[in-house]
Amino acid sequence: MSLDRRVTFYHAPQTRSSGTLALLKELGADYDLRLINLRAGEQRQPAYLAINPMGKVPAIRHGEALVSEQGAIFIYLADLYPEAGLAPAIGDPLRGPYLRWLVFYGSSFEPAVTDRSLGREPAPLARSPYGSFDDVLKTLDNQLEKGPYLLGERFTAADVLWGSALAWTTGFGLVPKTPAIERYLGKVTTRPVFARVAERDAQWAAEHAAAAGQG
Repeated sequence: MSLDRRVTFYHAPQTRSSGTLALLKELGADYDLRLINLRAGEQRQPAYLAINPMGKVPAIRHGEALVSEQGAIFIYLADLYPEAGLAPAIGDPLRGPYLRWLVFYGSSFEPAVTDRSLGREPAPLARSPYGSFDDVLKTLDNQLEKGPYLLGERFTAADVLWGSALAWTTGFGLVPKTPAIERYLGKVTTRPVFARVAERDAQWAAEHAAAAGQG
């Protein structure tokens, strides 16, 4: 029996979930879109809290499976569409590094950037989930120096996540645009999918703003 791979994707424009939208398009995935209007507070309404009690996007539903957290979503979707070639298979030497960088984003990079943006001192090294901001940036920068992609010559779902993340964090001045990061963004975010997502997100965001203003 063939697997029904169509997913339901919960998305708010111009948020972290934009990276997931880019991934769905890179994969050529079948999906139903459910837009969440953050301006109207839909993410805190019971209907969406039943999907993700954290009230955050992105989230996906595939059959009876609900998946939240960006790293988990990227792993799930790229494995669901193996023919797209965006996920090294189990047994491939790149599988471990691929998973490492998908998880590193949420476990180290996001907490470090959040603390830095709020001017908070990180926890003592023995208790910090990421060590220090400088260590996180250096670790990432050293990997990108090997380029052109995170895993060298192979473009993967991890690059969709990191390209999207670094575009907005450098855009807001939260992360310095080192030469390695700048080269990486020039390679990844110039892919046609990123421009299409940005254009569609801008349209949805304007519609949500107008709808919230009428409410």
